[in-house]
Amino acid sequence: MTGGTAPRRCVVVGGGLVGLSVAWFLQEHGVSVTVVDRSAVAAGASWGNAGWLSPGLATPLPEPAVLRYGLRALLDPGAALAVPARLDPSLWRFLLTFARHCTAAQWHRAMLALAEINAAALAAYDELGRSGVAAPATPAPITAGFTSAQEARSLLAELAAIRASGQDLSFTVRDGDPGAPFSDRITCTVEIADQRYIDPGGYTAALAESVAARGGTIRAGFTVTRLRSEAGSISVEPASGDPVPTDAVVLATGAWLDTLARPFGVRRRVRAGRGYSFDVATSSPVTRPVYLPAQRVACTPYQGRLRVAGTMEFRGPDEAPVAGRFAAIRESSRDLLSGVDWDSAAHHWVGPRPVTADGLPLIGATSDPRVFVAGGHGMWGITLGPATGMLLAERIATGKDPAAILPFNPLR
Repeated sequence: MTGGTAPRRCVVVGGGLVGLSVAWFLQEHGVSVTVVDRSAVAAGASWGNAGWLSPGLATPLPEPAVLRYGLRALLDPGAALAVPARLDPSLWRFLLTFARHCTAAQWHRAMLALAEINAAALAAYDELGRSGVAAPATPAPITAGFTSAQEARSLLAELAAIRASGQDLSFTVRDGDPGAPFSDRITCTVEIADQRYIDPGGYTAALAESVAARGGTIRAGFTVTRLRSEAGSISVEPASGDPVPTDAVVLATGAWLDTLARPFGVRRRVRAGRGYSFDVATSSPVTRPVYLPAQRVACTPYQGRLRVAGTMEFRGPDEAPVAGRFAAIRESSRDLLSGVDWDSAAHHWVGPRPVTADGLPLIGATSDPRVFVAGGHGMWGITLGPATGMLLAERIATGKDPAAILPFNPLR
């Protein structure tokens, strides 16, 4: 693996979109793959998120506006950014590090790092589609709605900065009645072209089916307690049952990454930035994703209904949902969307986005040349999962890091 020889077999720990993408692209290099997950395919952050394939919006989370908003949000229980008021030294150390990265200069450096992998995002989905992943990735613009032109300035400034990073991006500003599902309170929109959306749970399941059809093994209910790395061998040890010997391991466990990755030199912490969602009936079909940036709410067509998603909540990944978060999303959006039957809300979900303090994912080799990491994508795991899989599989198979993942070194 360091000398350009692909491993014969690899275990991928984590059955979400990122882990399954790594497995699928490893198969393209002739590697035999086993995917293990403590629960089931798409059981974590890959099921209930907004499902946007939006490289045009995949930006570093730490930035000055988020810091300003976060400070105000500490005093607002209904804010989209939620930090529990309790003694958690580890969380507060993480947030202080996050705050240090909330500068314009840091954001620009991180955006330059993301621009190249963003450029590969949709091509990686195209490759999966051409090769038999039987789930649609629907092209559609993402339309952001605002109550005034002044309110749109922040997003427009961000889009201009994304363009300045070298990323190809097309958007159009429109005034006047934007039409459904926006209400008449929305008087200005920004339409971001050349994006897509998926049913994230359905797509992840289809990707798992493709991995299995190509000879891969998927094992649910497999909780990994540790990796045993010895001279000449490595094995994955479950909570019960026999260890699985292998030639390489990829850790793609999302918000649970730290426990298994830290023994292999990964010091960048990954915290759960939990998102909430539910779906609602609408009086007429919604055919495009819509975005309320000021409220930090994303909406997506979903199985004939509308999925409504929002919140960045820093709690443990396995904690129970906070019921008030669903109500806060609903109340922040109610007057800005029309034709929505809010009483029909169903499929309430919370999932743990894996967030890093510098806003960049962790993709690459660890201190053990047989152990690799793919995680920490924050809000952009759905957008960047297949590109991550494609690039990391190349690294594992050839021993050479593609330039697009060099900034995401897990040992940085």
